[in-house]
Amino acid sequence: MKQIIFIGIILSLFGCKTTKQSATVTNVDSTIVFAPKAGEYASMRIPALVISKKGTLLAFCEGRINNASDWGDMNLLLRRSEDGGKTWGEYQIIAAKKAGEPAGNPAPVVAADGTIHLLYQRDYARAYHTQSTDDGLTWSVAEDITATFDRFKPTYNWKVLATGPGHAIQLKNGRLLASVWLADSDKLQPRRSHGPSAIATIYSDDNGKTWNNGVIAADNTPEFKNPNENMAVQLNDGSVMLNIRTGSPVHRRGILYSPDGISNWSKPVYDTALFDPVCMASIIKVPLKNNKNALLFINPDSRDIPKNPRRNLVAKLSYDEGKTWPVQKVLAAGAAGYSDVTVAPDGTIYCLYETNDGKDWNYTLMLKRFRKENLFK
Repeated sequence: MKQIIFIGIILSLFGCKTTKQSATVTNVDSTIVFAPKAGEYASMRIPALVISKKGTLLAFCEGRINNASDWGDMNLLLRRSEDGGKTWGEYQIIAAKKAGEPAGNPAPVVAADGTIHLLYQRDYARAYHTQSTDDGLTWSVAEDITATFDRFKPTYNWKVLATGPGHAIQLKNGRLLASVWLADSDKLQPRRSHGPSAIATIYSDDNGKTWNNGVIAADNTPEFKNPNENMAVQLNDGSVMLNIRTGSPVHRRGILYSPDGISNWSKPVYDTALFDPVCMASIIKVPLKNNKNALLFINPDSRDIPKNPRRNLVAKLSYDEGKTWPVQKVLAAGAAGYSDVTVAPDGTIYCLYETNDGKDWNYTLMLKRFRKENLFK
């Protein structure tokens, strides 16, 4: 396995609060986790990352076989690391390709009892749930949970469904909560379009035995165009915030809130501090001292680059639950796309993200690893 270690000591990472981006971090451990391979995978896309109760990192992605198309043949893959991301096990195929049924959009969550749940979709038409009780070594027979999505149809006649992508969460009350998006496609041939779109959540209150749907959280409007890929985070008061990619020309992340993660959503608004090049992003709660938390948000922030390409992976911190983002730091100045992030009990933060060498869509998935105490000085 190819491993790239950037030499240096992590003394100044996120060392001060500022609204300006500082220089690119070059002293963070980096490891290639998934890479294209001729004759096997043309592109590795759509990362998802969690850490098990035993401390094992589980990295998921779509191994796209013949090309980088969202609709092409692909396997849903997993790799495990038992040493903090330094080395990785062999590829596991969690959902194998089927003709005309690409498997993707991994949305994993680690429950309090240690069970690892995974949601994913096939052909943007059916949704599945599988789980592991042995630290990701083996997985249950996938259960078709499309009926959960069908319950949206009386209020939203979707033609496309998708889970996540990226990690789901467990609320303080034990509820498993996964962000989803739907599209009432404005064209059906040759493939269903991903817009216009809407977002919602699905949930389980019995540790994954059954899944239910919430209400539509946000639909396509002139003011809030095509909300789609989104990620949930629970705030200190128990409410849930969704952080949302949209198709809006304002190029800012959308946000909205619910008291329970499934209903009574607030009106969506744009977070003016969070630039969006129209790309999936990741957000997570990071425990601090005295039972306090910070929010960590990561995405490509290319506001100062012409045409706003997917470049310049930036981490932003909020100490007031997303009201302000005073700390910003560049993690990778080059090509960067989708990402997911997880935090270990020892304070290590891991970010798995898409990057490439400048060629179209031949993405590699890279892991960056750094310490929490360096983040919150």
